[in-house]
Amino acid sequence: MINETEPKKHCTLCPRLAAYRRENIENYPTFHNGAVSNFGPITSEILIVGMAPGLKGANQTGRPFTGDFAGNLLYSSLLQAGFAEGTFGNHAHDGLRLKNTLITNAVRCVPPQNKPINTEINNCAPYLAALIKSMPNLKVILSLGHLAHTATVKAQGEKQAHYKFVHGKCQPLPNGIQLISSYHCSRYNVNTGVLTEPMFLGVLEQIKKHIP
Repeated sequence: MINETEPKKHCTLCPRLAAYRRENIENYPTFHNGAVSNFGPITSEILIVGMAPGLKGANQTGRPFTGDFAGNLLYSSLLQAGFAEGTFGNHAHDGLRLKNTLITNAVRCVPPQNKPINTEINNCAPYLAALIKSMPNLKVILSLGHLAHTATVKAQGEKQAHYKFVHGKCQPLPNGIQLISSYHCSRYNVNTGVLTEPMFLGVLEQIKKHIP
């Protein structure tokens, strides 16, 4: 049975990403080097959407936001907010568990220079749309960064002009799900002060208002 919410590990829908994967298999044979699966229970009320796996992050470990800088702020904040439990060890077998939260990426395979192109976002959109539809208790989608925000709006078949990206803004989708946006937890955003830990924890507090 085909899982419509997950591409195959060695998906070939995007020729550029498939070619890059082959290159990485040769250069980094111990890495995951494939489409990265969702992380967290499908019954969750919260969905976090990132951009794409990092070369030495999720592409290495096989778990979203694990192995690179972005996961440090994301997972430490989720632990503080009560949306995760255990210890984040920055590897896929650290025992960290998400609570009422599922994490995915708009593009499931690592792109060159960490920059997916529109056709790749479009190719992955059906998986994101299917995932959203498959989550029976979903109440809040948190998009991390502009690309994840626009990909989420696109996957829902909505017009971008009606859902502009603004950090910390909560916008209800027609299906009743709340779309909340945040700056991405990237090294650049954190190091330049675009996104701070208090700012991100504030976004997570917003989410709690929509979870009974």
